[in-house]
Amino acid sequence: MSLRKQKLEKKKKEIIRSAANVVYEKGFHGTTMEEIAAQLLMTKGSLYYYFKNKEDLLYQCHKIILDISINKIEEILESEESSKKKIEDVIRSHIHLSIEENEMFSLIDNPEDTFSNDNLEKIVSRRSYYAKCIDRILEEGVNKGEFEDIDIKMSRLIILGTLNWIQQWYKPDGDYSPQEIADYFVKKLLKTLV
Repeated sequence: MSLRKQKLEKKKKEIIRSAANVVYEKGFHGTTMEEIAAQLLMTKGSLYYYFKNKEDLLYQCHKIILDISINKIEEILESEESSKKKIEDVIRSHIHLSIEENEMFSLIDNPEDTFSNDNLEKIVSRRSYYAKCIDRILEEGVNKGEFEDIDIKMSRLIILGTLNWIQQWYKPDGDYSPQEIADYFVKKLLKTLV
């Protein structure tokens, strides 16, 4: 990738993160492209240089989070670690990403309420792939005797439901650090598997 293209991609990600803050505060439907541009000290035309419309901007938020999540879970899947360690790493990674990218992560709920068919299909497909990676780790753990004979889908739903709920209550100045949250969640969620 050329230096110019790298700079463009970096700038686009910075804009996405900043725009996510604006949308997070006002809500997707309550925010206009004009407001986003104004908050970013950009012209509306400059914002449209990077994104076709507001849906495209939100799609890019989803894409960033899903790309990071999928790259990490594939790295975990390919490791030689035990299934127990792999699921622990997935839990920790998911928690840290949801906290570090709080605004963007909070915008990725309910894609069916936001996206047209083409974007929705891409997002649902990527989310489904991430879920299937978790299923693979759980199945591997059952087959190796590391986990009980669990219902794979229900166990994954418990894990993801618990992890995704963090967005509802986490506060940077709250009682628990991200590490303390991850440690506690790992301890409790692993108990549902062994």
